[in-house]
Amino acid sequence: MRLPISPQVRRALVALTATAVTAGAAVGPAVASGHPAKPGTATPGAPGGEAKKQPPANMSQLGGAQLGAAGDQVGPGAPALPPELSALSWVVADADTGQVLGARNAHWPLPPASTLKMLFADTVLPGVPHDASRKVGDEDLKGMGDGSSAVGIVPGQTYQVPDLWRGVFLRSGNDAVHVLAAMNGGVPKTVADMQKKAEALGARDTHVLSPDGYDTPGQVSSAYDLALFLRSGLKNKDFKAYCGTASADFPGGPNTKGKPFGISNTNRMLSGIDGVARYPGLIGGKNGYTTNAGNTLAEAAQRDGHTLVVTVMNPQENKHDKVYTEMRQLLDWGFAAAGKAKPVGTLDPPPAGTGAGKGGTVAAGSAAGSDDSGLGVLGWTGIGAAVIVAGGAGVLVLTRRKRGGSQTDAVG
Repeated sequence: MRLPISPQVRRALVALTATAVTAGAAVGPAVASGHPAKPGTATPGAPGGEAKKQPPANMSQLGGAQLGAAGDQVGPGAPALPPELSALSWVVADADTGQVLGARNAHWPLPPASTLKMLFADTVLPGVPHDASRKVGDEDLKGMGDGSSAVGIVPGQTYQVPDLWRGVFLRSGNDAVHVLAAMNGGVPKTVADMQKKAEALGARDTHVLSPDGYDTPGQVSSAYDLALFLRSGLKNKDFKAYCGTASADFPGGPNTKGKPFGISNTNRMLSGIDGVARYPGLIGGKNGYTTNAGNTLAEAAQRDGHTLVVTVMNPQENKHDKVYTEMRQLLDWGFAAAGKAKPVGTLDPPPAGTGAGKGGTVAAGSAAGSDDSGLGVLGWTGIGAAVIVAGGAGVLVLTRRKRGGSQTDAVG
């Protein structure tokens, strides 16, 4: 039997879950190094549950009924889609107008990997003073997932906030995320803040359980929501600058005798490293990879007076650069469609509860498999597990620490 739950209670339960899971994770060992992460280094992660290969039967219709339909969605006047697109989900949208020009399974809740760091930045950037600094303690790095991608933060050393953000955006450093989360009041608060921000942006497919995108059972987002996060971030000049930085120097530690070392952006479409050519007009974005999420990528680019945001989740072809190949194809397709194709939806739907409006119907459920509580894929099982962890049993911690995943944003 499904019981109706008010939005206030639902938010409280989600916050409880996030706090409990994070508290349980905090007993794990800190992971930090005095040198930058090496591209190609495998980093074991926690299993988040294998992604299903077929979209749910009842996806959200937020932003338009077509966006809740399975398969490719394009409007009249659109050019033919690129052949052999293998991603489970993707969205092409106009960042200025909010029009969704094309999509595949836009609201399919899937593991986001480090593209979730865009939501982290949307949430934390405005609240942590840009001129602040932090002397990092061991406590700041506790709770990081085993083998997390890291920029090379050293406990006992003081870091400026801009350097920490470059660690987040360029090297996808979970260590930098955790230090900034500590400056934001701690990981549990930051996770709850991120969930609140997601809801404010209309990202109702998203359930946040870690601040850095590390594989965590029940943590999901969607191609639609990732487009919302990047579009929101582009309105913040610091976010836009960081996500568009190809390389920078990072403060050194004992292993470099205090000398700064160079870091390149793991978003290879921006940095142009490892055989991936830079994309003309690219503004920037965020990439991610875990074993369970596959490759995920969000990019923004400008051409001929149009600004596009494109998101790609989990290409199925096991090729080294497939996520970048499909992103390049979809960006080219989007610029060809801009101003010509009828949109299939919008990133600016009406507020919840107002019914149909600009861009189409608002679905009653926010995610596949959701019940009347709106808890979606998190569900009652996740809440029960969170309460168990909060009570000290630690069952979920043991599950989360089980090896079998991999987080290697450096090669994403």
